[in-house]
Amino acid sequence: MPSVTRDIYLGTDSGATTSKTGGVFANGEPVSTHLRQSSTNSQNGTAAVVAGWVEGAEGFLKDNGFTWDRVAAAGLALPGPYQRYGVLEKSSNLPDSFIGWNFHADYSAAIAKAAGREIPLYVGNDGDFGGVGEAARVRGDTRASVLLLAPGSGLGAAYIDTNGLPLSGDHLAGMEGGHMPIPRHLLGHGLDEVPAFRCGCGRDWGCIEAYSTISGLSQFLEFFLPKYPDHELALSNDTLRSKGFSLRGRAQNGDPLALEIFDIQARALGIHVANLSMALDPGIIVIGGGLVDPESTTPEFRERYLGGIRAAALPYLFPKQRDELQLVPATLGELSQSIGAALVALYSSSKG
Repeated sequence: MPSVTRDIYLGTDSGATTSKTGGVFANGEPVSTHLRQSSTNSQNGTAAVVAGWVEGAEGFLKDNGFTWDRVAAAGLALPGPYQRYGVLEKSSNLPDSFIGWNFHADYSAAIAKAAGREIPLYVGNDGDFGGVGEAARVRGDTRASVLLLAPGSGLGAAYIDTNGLPLSGDHLAGMEGGHMPIPRHLLGHGLDEVPAFRCGCGRDWGCIEAYSTISGLSQFLEFFLPKYPDHELALSNDTLRSKGFSLRGRAQNGDPLALEIFDIQARALGIHVANLSMALDPGIIVIGGGLVDPESTTPEFRERYLGGIRAAALPYLFPKQRDELQLVPATLGELSQSIGAALVALYSSSKG
């Protein structure tokens, strides 16, 4: 019997409600750019979550005309922090009953059962793995290191080394760069004017996440609405949360309040780019998140937002960094973490 070519590397990106499955071939090219989603079902316990991951993997293989025989290894992206490799600590998006869950062991056993053989499994922080996916797209034939900053509900961050793998740290927390403090006096409204925004992590020092993501929009509105007493949002009875969610759409239509808020978010992120460039000296910086999504924002808005990030960062960089550092938008969108997980499986398997 001829031997089977095992050249498919699966990747699963698990969120609290939805899990996404992707894959790459041995050359690193995506098997598909179609988003394959399945329910995570975290409310039903860990066994249901694992069953959802397997369902997603098997559906992905079937969709693309493959079987488990072609699978060489798998990767799983799951938010941390972790107690140790593959064992979950308290997660803000998962039930407390998941604390101490050895998800690596459970998913390894499940895919072994589905495939009828052991399949190597590599796991890690979802932000880190998203960085791996985006880095593979922008590096080309170079070995440039890559910093990913992806503002969404929180601030995803990852540093990808010259081997294409993430710097996760000794405590496996991932690169939680969103919880470093922002130098508020550089935001352009005066140190005494901009308060230290609250952050879901509990720190009170003004986490960059609260100034650059959806999580801080309500607090920005509290700060700015008195400047706009006749604005529709100042007169609305909607919750601050609902008002905050409306800002991205308003900004696309030139709303001055929304644009002022996103201008400051861009400035905050640019200052953070400069901070992290001092520490990590990356060759390429990728900006992800919904504000650079072509399906959600206009070219004019994206140019303004990315331009604001660049303008805020440049004065604080070294001359060579100012000349050579690349700052580009992310391109994989919701596929980044599942593709990244698959690439981690590929790269880690190749290392032996």
